Amino acid sequence: MSERIPMPMPFGWFQVAYSHELAVADSMPLRYFGTDLVLFRTEGGEARVLDAFCPHMGAHLGYGIRDQAGGGSAVVGDSIVCPFHGWAYNGDGQCTDVPYANNPPPKIARGEQVIRPWPVRELNQVIFVWYHPDGIEPTFEPELIEEAATDNNDWGAFKIHTWDIDTHMQEIGENAVDPAHFLYVHGTQNIPKPDEMEFDGVLRTGRLVSKMATPRGEITGVIANRSTGPGQATVRFSGICETVLMANLTPVDQEHSKAFYAFIQKKVDGEEPVGGVADAIVADICKQMEEDSIIWAHKKYFAKPMLCDNDGPFAKFRKWYSQFYTQDWA
Repeated sequence: MSERIPMPMPFGWFQVAYSHELAVADSMPLRYFGTDLVLFRTEGGEARVLDAFCPHMGAHLGYGIRDQAGGGSAVVGDSIVCPFHGWAYNGDGQCTDVPYANNPPPKIARGEQVIRPWPVRELNQVIFVWYHPDGIEPTFEPELIEEAATDNNDWGAFKIHTWDIDTHMQEIGENAVDPAHFLYVHGTQNIPKPDEMEFDGVLRTGRLVSKMATPRGEITGVIANRSTGPGQATVRFSGICETVLMANLTPVDQEHSKAFYAFIQKKVDGEEPVGGVADAIVADICKQMEEDSIIWAHKKYFAKPMLCDNDGPFAKFRKWYSQFYTQDWA
């Protein structure tokens, strides 16, 4: 365990890519959960994830050669093909072809799993992978976000931003229950007032209300946030320009995280909002992420922080978050 950040990686569903990043019969290398992986889409359109290394001679399945150079390995049918010797593996981790063998290894002949597959869900135009350090099958499901549906014509296209953040996911998540930092880190007009904070099983919901000065005068802005497990978060902004933010977090390893932010804004008279307030909201959230990242990269986690009466419900948040750890690390 790290001295600066002692927590292990949590289990749950975590985003590894957006759907549009993976075309049919394409593949790509990934590194999350301290593990090398390969993501590929079958010719039938299904996204699958395997451990990265071919069990034959150890080649990485996510890097192609010759006509695949610069991209991932070839995908044929429902299988990804190793660039080293042509062995092929389906999404269940079975070897489906050893093209030059007369007598394949016994495990392959018996149709056994020879490479670890990872549970995958594709929804909200996002590809999620289930991580559990003990290999336990999923115990809950990621949440469907109606505004992110491809056939929802009331909402615009994704405005995507990503960050590589030098800290553990829990440190990032705690911002959701820390209203005071908005004033001191982000220079907001005031400290937002939390008027709702609930922890229910794998779900966590919150609601912040803040007065905001605009060219149209002072308005009341509402930020409603919802988490499904540690990896999937949805934030809804109302008051100026209706905006939904899918703010998903994924552990790269114990001290490094990936933030996938996709902003979706409601159309006005059938048109996507462009410029003005709509873009200003996105720009402001991105600015806040840059500011937060400086704090996260250099702070130390205190299991027992010295809190005051108007700090947020950190203890409740940490108790809720602890359900996604398989060990008592404190």
